[in-house]
Amino acid sequence: MFLKNLIVGCIFLMLAGNATSSDALQSGVMEGHLKILSRKPVDIGDENAAMVTTATYADYPLLVLSGDGQKEITRITADTNGNYRAVLPPGDYVLVAQRRARRHVSAKPQRFTVVSNQTVRVDMEIDTDHWRAGSTQPSRQD
Repeated sequence: MFLKNLIVGCIFLMLAGNATSSDALQSGVMEGHLKILSRKPVDIGDENAAMVTTATYADYPLLVLSGDGQKEITRITADTNGNYRAVLPPGDYVLVAQRRARRHVSAKPQRFTVVSNQTVRVDMEIDTDHWRAGSTQPSRQD
């Protein structure tokens, strides 16, 4: 009887272990780089000139949405170098910049597909001056 229970227990553990490891193998990775663009002229001698910093990246969180763009899957914040990474189940997704009140930003949604055990590269550019891009007036350059 003991031997029979031992064999059944071993078979159960083997099956449970295979199910867990196969679930982990199904994930894929999305990684990329966040580039923050600004058309404002920068005066090198101006100590108040805007610079991209770690805090700047934190100001522009990214959202991974379901393929139809209706459901938020996860939020991503770029690291100190502007890089980001997310482990996702296989499927179709959309990467977007989170909308912020009182901020003039524009970013084109990036569609991508995650495949098991593969890495897909999805870079994102955020234009912080998009309201000026459509203007017929040139930006002020003193």
